[in-house]
Amino acid sequence: MDRSYQIITDATCDLPADLVEKFHLAVIPMPFMMDGKEYHNYPDNHEFPAPDFFNALRSGKWVTTSQITEAEFEEMFRPYLEAGQDILYIGFSSGLSGTWARACEAMEALRTQYPQRCIEGVDSLTATLGEGLLVYLACCKQQEESYTLHELKAWLELYRFCISGWFMVDDLNHLKRGGRVGSAAALVGTMLGIKPILQIDREGHLVVREKVRGRKQAMSNLLDKMESRLTQDTTLQTVFIVHGDCPADAKYLEKEVKSRCRPQKIFINQLDPVIGAHTGANALSIFYVAKNRE
Repeated sequence: MDRSYQIITDATCDLPADLVEKFHLAVIPMPFMMDGKEYHNYPDNHEFPAPDFFNALRSGKWVTTSQITEAEFEEMFRPYLEAGQDILYIGFSSGLSGTWARACEAMEALRTQYPQRCIEGVDSLTATLGEGLLVYLACCKQQEESYTLHELKAWLELYRFCISGWFMVDDLNHLKRGGRVGSAAALVGTMLGIKPILQIDREGHLVVREKVRGRKQAMSNLLDKMESRLTQDTTLQTVFIVHGDCPADAKYLEKEVKSRCRPQKIFINQLDPVIGAHTGANALSIFYVAKNRE
């Protein structure tokens, strides 16, 4: 394993805490506000457990999110640079947040202060466990195949377009409030029995692709898409399922994925509060490596 550089990401990657620990990942917490109080989401959700958060959403609580600041990025990066390590940051999609722009500002400032160090970043152009899957694969490349920082950056910039992720949400009102979709699209979410199917596109935006009647049909839609798109490269057949406090549905998807596709590994985790604030409770998504992000 090449220990000369540290992989850093942000908490919107939604990686389970045990994987964060296993790979010695550095994860920057992201802020959100509820009832006038600021919280930060961490991989272990110790400030605000996920079930409590989604129950608050169900009760009508209003949540706002904000970006990681340039100063916070510098504060996170600096100790590794001081210790003589280079940095590879893998960040939340620039199509969904200004956080990537703040990271770039911080990296540029630190390159001037630490000219002897290599400070690089990759825009994942995805979010939640899509970002997490990219980070996970990067850690495997670093740990098991000893990729150098520049080799890994080049690999990430190519393979980020192979991370496929399709979402189902109960309605689009949370996405509308967060400015992620327009009022016309949100209207679909109020129609009886209609479940929007969304995708993170190649530019890293979350877009409505289809409208499906009924939750069971929507889950079948996600599974059908995966079955037709999953890569045949067994070294990359890791599947991540993420849910907004609906573990029974996530376990159902896991069972179906195992039956239909037989991937090498499957992980399940909760949506973090920053992403969950925009999707609402009961959202589901499957992320995997496909031939391309179509």
